[in-house]
Amino acid sequence: MKNKNWGGLRKGAGRKVGSGVYGERTKVIRVPESRVYDIRDYLARTQSSNIVEFLSIENNLNTNPRVLFEHKVAAGFPSPADDHAEKKLDLNDYLIGQKETTFFVRIKGDSMIDASIHDGDIVIIDRSRQAKIGDIVLASIDGDFTVKILSNQGGRPRLLPANEKYRPIDIKKDTTFEIWGTVTGAVRKFK
Repeated sequence: MKNKNWGGLRKGAGRKVGSGVYGERTKVIRVPESRVYDIRDYLARTQSSNIVEFLSIENNLNTNPRVLFEHKVAAGFPSPADDHAEKKLDLNDYLIGQKETTFFVRIKGDSMIDASIHDGDIVIIDRSRQAKIGDIVLASIDGDFTVKILSNQGGRPRLLPANEKYRPIDIKKDTTFEIWGTVTGAVRKFK
């Protein structure tokens, strides 16, 4: 015999109206799996704390390797004897592990400067890597995106800034929290 209280609409069940990220009613829709990241990216562009923009990888990466001098360069004067190239460096191969799961995010602000991530830098995010404690991650907290160091306090996730001017972000039970990917590198342009 089935319990008539199971399934279906129940009074008081579900998320309360206006309690979500956008403060309004929500509607469930079905989208193709291949477009989920595009929709999330669109929503992410409208709400972020230290992210300026999301950038995707072009379908056809330009593979034009540059010369890599194998000798490590000191910050002093170079030695004329070391003027020979030993191999080619393809920045796509060097910076991108999984093309299909990698995207870029431009950083805003100084909350990660002690991790050498500065305002205007572009960080490389890989969604295929499992985030571990101590990794720098792109996280969504109640719909706002941020780049922070993943930590743990009392069995609950915690996000740490890399600047003593900022406080850690403790993830509470009622917080909508998701790790979007692990930061695998950063690109900075000086001029």
